[in-house]
Amino acid sequence: MLPSYRAPFFDRLAEVCQGGLSVFAGEARSEEAIHSIDRLEVAHYSMARNLHFLGGPFYICLQLGLMKWLDDWDPEILILEANPRCLFNRAAIRWMKHRGRPVIGWGLGAPTTRGAMASLRRLTRENALRRFDLLIAYSSLGAEQYQAIGMPENRVLVAPNAVSPPPPPLQERAPLVNRPARLLFVGRLQERKRVDLLLRACAQLETTPDLWVVGDGPARAMLERLAREIYPRANFAGPQHGHALDWFFDKADLFVLPGTGGLAVQQAMAHGLPVIVAEGDGTQNDLVAGDNGWLMAPSDLHALTETLREALADPKKLHEMGVKSHRLVSERYNINTMVQVFVKAMNECNKKTAIEK
Repeated sequence: MLPSYRAPFFDRLAEVCQGGLSVFAGEARSEEAIHSIDRLEVAHYSMARNLHFLGGPFYICLQLGLMKWLDDWDPEILILEANPRCLFNRAAIRWMKHRGRPVIGWGLGAPTTRGAMASLRRLTRENALRRFDLLIAYSSLGAEQYQAIGMPENRVLVAPNAVSPPPPPLQERAPLVNRPARLLFVGRLQERKRVDLLLRACAQLETTPDLWVVGDGPARAMLERLAREIYPRANFAGPQHGHALDWFFDKADLFVLPGTGGLAVQQAMAHGLPVIVAEGDGTQNDLVAGDNGWLMAPSDLHALTETLREALADPKKLHEMGVKSHRLVSERYNINTMVQVFVKAMNECNKKTAIEK
């Protein structure tokens, strides 16, 4: 799939690929509610026909047209999603290896496999990952997981999972004086985002901050009912984009992501916001460095409530944390640094291929 938030990265990467860059991707499953795009400004985009089967731990995807795209584009280097659920990956890797060309895998990592047939699924994944010449992980934790299954350290790189270029200089924010604090959540309104937890935590605070919930999704009606019952200061703004979304980031004092996922954390940091983020796939551990926000255990109401109390008790410290958030995104977590890692990976693969020849 080609989510809209990936377009700036692929176009930036295409600008540094001398022979051009072609992206082959299809539609996500409808339940994932991911907004895909059908064109790129710089990179070439070829649409796959994705067939999705089963679900949960047994989900698989067939990307029809992959081999024809390889024949037509004839890439010198292939970057694949490092996911054994994409069954045609094996054939694509074979195609490249037959021509003596490298293949790079890009993925979240290799977390512990649980549930039905866990051992078999783990073995299948590890065998698939070892076929790559090099792996790029979204996070430091993901890189550690790849190394734990036997990938040498020199064959694993970390590219921050960024979605935006370096932000503009930080604008002065209205001080948190003689007004309620403004808390912000931005994201898809699904159960796993745990906005219900945020509502309950706000209801337990002695102060009464404004809570802005930006986004839409299947859980919205339930969350609005809950807010009316326990925290009527919550405001549901619906989906917002562009300058309208920037307004919320610029006016807020603290960004909170109590559940899983959410690239909006980086957007919040780019706007100079401190963040409270639940631990998840490992990307959060890299983003929240201790002096720009708080990491908390997922689905822990007590932890979230106490963290909010601590954050709102010291407006000066909150502002300083926001400045550090902006600095982190400016220097490290942006698509420019992400592109640099991909270029390094491709250069290392080319060097290795040249030596072997």
